[in-house]
Amino acid sequence: MAEHTAGSRAGKRRSTVPLTIGSGLLGLAVWVLLANSGIQGFPGPLEVAERAVTSIGDGTLFGDLFASLRRVLTGFVLGVALAVPVGFLMGWYPPVRGLIEPWLQFFRMVPPLAIIPLAIVLMGIGETPKIFVIFLASFLSSVVSTFQGVVSVDSTLINAARVLGAKDGRVFTGVVVPASTPFILVGMRIGLGASWATVVAAELIAAQEGLGYRMQQAQLYYDLPTIFVQLIVIGLVGLLMDRLLLLAERRLTSWQERR
Repeated sequence: MAEHTAGSRAGKRRSTVPLTIGSGLLGLAVWVLLANSGIQGFPGPLEVAERAVTSIGDGTLFGDLFASLRRVLTGFVLGVALAVPVGFLMGWYPPVRGLIEPWLQFFRMVPPLAIIPLAIVLMGIGETPKIFVIFLASFLSSVVSTFQGVVSVDSTLINAARVLGAKDGRVFTGVVVPASTPFILVGMRIGLGASWATVVAAELIAAQEGLGYRMQQAQLYYDLPTIFVQLIVIGLVGLLMDRLLLLAERRLTSWQERR
């Protein structure tokens, strides 16, 4: 049964490969059409590829990518590391939920990008404010998903475990944590996207290196090929990180029935 399910999943993934390739080719064709449509300064794929080769050759692309990636990973990991235990506490203990949830909902309504000016004023223009706003973006996304995962656990499973003699600790680790894992990973994927959006915005305001900083400098000189290179790199790296999280989700939740 398990082999049949795994085989069907692999078959479904293979069946989508032609669609993915076709979608990529269609996007490339639309790009070429836009570049040849007479839009002033709009670069074509070859021009962007040449600029990418130049940026790789002089080392600026990898330097900027490393700077942005370092900020994203630091803020993202810190945010998730705090969000998961806080989300579990909120979902498992109603008093903790009552204390934290109003503040959580309040800060969710404030975009992390709006915090950037305040963070720069209070923390300076170094790495701290950039990492802080990324941390905030990933934390808010992950804590809500974790909390929702805990409160969405089927009460029948919890009651069944208790009837079989499981104590609260065992119920939590054996039932609540596994059932909440898909929610946690979805929150991490959302938080990762928010982290990339936030780091680019932060680098546009105050940075000396990074993909967002390079785009801001290119904007001053109307250097559209450089802007396109940075956008493509952000998209590709973000997509790769998302696929890795999706792979982790499939492995950690392989016990779930999938459609």
